[in-house]
Amino acid sequence: MYNLFVPCSTSILLGSLVANLSAANCYKADHLKKPENWALVEKAKYYYIAGFFLTVSPESIQLVAEHAVANNKVFMMNLSAPFICEFFRDAQEKALPYMDYVFGNETEAKTFSKVHGWQTDNVEEIALKISQWPKASGTHKRITVITQGADPVVVAEDGKVKLFPVILLPKEKLVDTNGAGDAFVGGFLSQLILEKPIEDCVRAGCYAANVVIQRSGCTCPEKPDFN
Repeated sequence: MYNLFVPCSTSILLGSLVANLSAANCYKADHLKKPENWALVEKAKYYYIAGFFLTVSPESIQLVAEHAVANNKVFMMNLSAPFICEFFRDAQEKALPYMDYVFGNETEAKTFSKVHGWQTDNVEEIALKISQWPKASGTHKRITVITQGADPVVVAEDGKVKLFPVILLPKEKLVDTNGAGDAFVGGFLSQLILEKPIEDCVRAGCYAANVVIQRSGCTCPEKPDFN
């Protein structure tokens, strides 16, 4: 019923944190424009692009973002890393007006605030400011979702901030935090495309992250038990 278009900028071996950029680092907009590839863009209703792709092909991001706005679709991105906010600020700012959902963690949010001279480390305030950044279209409001490890997830929308508790985990069960942020977004999107309320989206995100951090490497059980 719903389709999700997710461009990937890197191929990562999470167990050793060795990134193999290979062909991903050579991605060009011309590849995206090929009829057989653009057909996938046209078919999708939801778009999620990691912030890391800003280092590879901002032009491709803009093409997808503009298509989403023109066709009343949902466009989403992730702050992804502090260095993206610092060294790819211009490209990030160009894409931000198109973002209907912005994901990130507290460190990335604080770096974003510092780069833009907001003079605050308050994650709730930062999330609210990002949600109120001017949009390219008024069709969809912007919702900012910031994770904070074991602290509550911050969600800013409609000029208000809500906090959602995460699933607390005993230290002895914490195995590997690699991939926790990506798992959270994956869980979140699984409910978003089903048009579930934000509470269910966050709950699914927390569930997915909780499962991943109890396993070595970014792995998941064969069958999830999320309800």
